[in-house]
Amino acid sequence: MSDESKREREEDQVNEEEDTSIGPPKPKKKKVLKFEKIYVDQLPNGEFYEKSWMHRDVLTHVQVTKRTNFIITASQDGHVKFWKKEPLGIEFVKHFRAHIAAISGLAVSNDGRSLSTVALDQTLKLFDVISFDLINMIKLDFLPSVCEYVNASGTKLAIAEQNSNKIHIFDTKGEVSKVSTVEIHKATVKLIKYNEAYDSVVSCDSKGMIEYWNPETQQTPENLDFQYKTQTDLYEFAKNKTVPTSLSMSPDGTLFACMGKDRQVRVFTFSTGKLYRKYDESQQTINKIQMEEGSNPYRLDSMEFGRRTTVEQELETAWSSDNPPPSANVIFDDSGYFILYPTMIGIKIVNLYTNRVVGLLGKSETNNRFLHISLYQGKIKGSVTTDNLTRNADYDPTLICTSYKKNRFYLFTRRLPEESSESSNLAGRDILNERPTKDEQALLSKPSARRLGRTAVIHTTKGDIKLKLFAEECPKTVENFTVHSKNGYYNNCIFHRVIKGFMIQTGDPLGDGTGGTSIWGHDFEDEFDRTLKHDRPFTLSMANTGANSSNGSQFFITTIPCPSLDFKHTVFGRVVKGTDVVTDIENAKVYDEKPIEDIKIVNISIGYDVDDEQQE
Repeated sequence: MSDESKREREEDQVNEEEDTSIGPPKPKKKKVLKFEKIYVDQLPNGEFYEKSWMHRDVLTHVQVTKRTNFIITASQDGHVKFWKKEPLGIEFVKHFRAHIAAISGLAVSNDGRSLSTVALDQTLKLFDVISFDLINMIKLDFLPSVCEYVNASGTKLAIAEQNSNKIHIFDTKGEVSKVSTVEIHKATVKLIKYNEAYDSVVSCDSKGMIEYWNPETQQTPENLDFQYKTQTDLYEFAKNKTVPTSLSMSPDGTLFACMGKDRQVRVFTFSTGKLYRKYDESQQTINKIQMEEGSNPYRLDSMEFGRRTTVEQELETAWSSDNPPPSANVIFDDSGYFILYPTMIGIKIVNLYTNRVVGLLGKSETNNRFLHISLYQGKIKGSVTTDNLTRNADYDPTLICTSYKKNRFYLFTRRLPEESSESSNLAGRDILNERPTKDEQALLSKPSARRLGRTAVIHTTKGDIKLKLFAEECPKTVENFTVHSKNGYYNNCIFHRVIKGFMIQTGDPLGDGTGGTSIWGHDFEDEFDRTLKHDRPFTLSMANTGANSSNGSQFFITTIPCPSLDFKHTVFGRVVKGTDVVTDIENAKVYDEKPIEDIKIVNISIGYDVDDEQQE
């Protein structure tokens, strides 16, 4: 960010706060960031993540190394992985079983050459990033929490002591040794961040207090634009009785941003300590947006909103537990004009200068609540081949994300995800670089041909409904439907829910919408395909409880296009004959969405050739 741009930002802030003109207020001039399109083009824009990669346990940390173009990931089991950024995508480099307990802190030096991890096993591990090698390890005499390099060259490391106000400074050059202990806080230190431009450290504690200090003298830095802390907004968290849960610094050191426990994003000017921007992402605000009338890009359909609200409530409880998941964080782009942070509706990209949201990533990713993020915006030397043409590599902005309770990290780019592939270790965009879980193994194991129907006829008391099944795109869902049908599971099931102008639902042996299970005896995961949507009437889709991957035996057939159901319910077939029967069922007289006179499935016959009329 140039000095001219800084002056513009300061002048705009003054103009917003002080309007002493007499007479009617002048209309505010709309702010325009010069070359905004160029900046935005250097950011990811995918509605869907392009790829995901695995750890053996839930991911806790992701970090992009500056200047050296590595990506570091760490998981709950203490494992650390190195990945190298390629002209397109990433490549696995090395895997360390670094700790025997959960990693509590991970830090990369500003030059991108040094990496340190501390964990609940009371060990510190030091890595050389360029050679991706473990170079040192020591046993600590205290339980560590977060850590941060506090000089540009990566030779001084600050480690906070858990449940203590102490920050221990280590010299990591050569033989690792403790050189000092900082006790500037009065409560437990939760966050530490180094500002290279001002050679200063910002730290936050469990009482919401923010402190500045010099890593050499441990005193308040001298190159600031305030003399007393009361002249700043650094009491913002304490005044609001909340605490920051993440802390990041802009590339030029002029700003720092925090995510609060109250779900407020706050951006401060470093030199003045003044609050520059504030964004409310609390559940109350999102509820208000959801209830607003008219079109709004941040609104969700009611079913999906309820599902995500349930996840947020679970997440809120988990964050207050003894073993909390990673907190959502705020990061800056390389220009310093934009911040990115995850919310319940997706990952927002906000232009700080114009105070507008310019992008929303992953809104359609219904199975993920993204938490910890890191951004790569560089350019790798080399060439890429597309459509048999070789060209020089271009910029490849990539956002790396963890997700709640997931053992994967996800890459958002400016490209669409690849289609599913049956070759090698690819399961579409989700790479199987580790031994898959039981559910993933079940998904990947190809069922026998007789367990995958291609067509089906639902024989009902109103007539026959012929279906085409999407066995290639949704093998597990079709297998479940096929086996249940052949075993007579659906025989005599009633259409227990009928909503005119929407859909007809069946598949519950209890007949009240509360029963039914899969052929495996437990719920199974969704199978979404970008080519299969609820974009037309007479679409066959799986019913679920509203939670992710909660499919059992119940299914429904739509009678109108229902785009709001896309990527929330698995589309696994279409009606190809008997639409009049579906319409007859839809028009049945109902009480409380249930037909007054029972309409039943007599049985379902399965066919194995799309063009074959022969059914079993």
